[in-house]
Amino acid sequence: MRTVLPQQAVLVPSKARLAFEGVIFSTYQWRQRAFDGTEQVFEMLKRPDTVQVLAVRDESIVVLHERQPGGPPYYSIPGGRHDLEHETELDAARRELREETGMVFSDWKLLVVTQPHAKIEHFVYLFLATGFESLMPPSLDGGERIQVQLVGLDSLKEIALRPDARAMPTGILHQADTIDTLLRFPAYRP
Repeated sequence: MRTVLPQQAVLVPSKARLAFEGVIFSTYQWRQRAFDGTEQVFEMLKRPDTVQVLAVRDESIVVLHERQPGGPPYYSIPGGRHDLEHETELDAARRELREETGMVFSDWKLLVVTQPHAKIEHFVYLFLATGFESLMPPSLDGGERIQVQLVGLDSLKEIALRPDARAMPTGILHQADTIDTLLRFPAYRP
């Protein structure tokens, strides 16, 4: 269940019809009048939203070295799809962090919500997790191989710029000089 949207969110219009449904992406189409008065078919994709977590444990940040079938290894932060209808964005972020790392944190703050592409109804929710509570074995799915690492902020900034890094929140990382600065970032307000 989506509970937060950015102010300038672009959504699939209610009049759109589902033209194709894939495993991750669905394609919607609708007729719309253009500025020149002609009527044209417009199209937009929709996919489950993404949650990401900057998890701070012992003055370090959790980073993943991952590999999925058919692709080379890469670095990322914990996260994944918000694809369970009953979950809020926060519920999905807690679940993804626990599944990928086995870590449980008590304190959570939403930092940023973005829509990476205006022609795709897909939002990325970046959370900050602090207050490490416990560690259990991760529960990876069959398509994941993940090594969990704890790195300092400067190391994470370097990793984020590497060609083998994926979907790193470089904007937030480069605004923080220290872990304390990161911890003081304000919560997202739509």
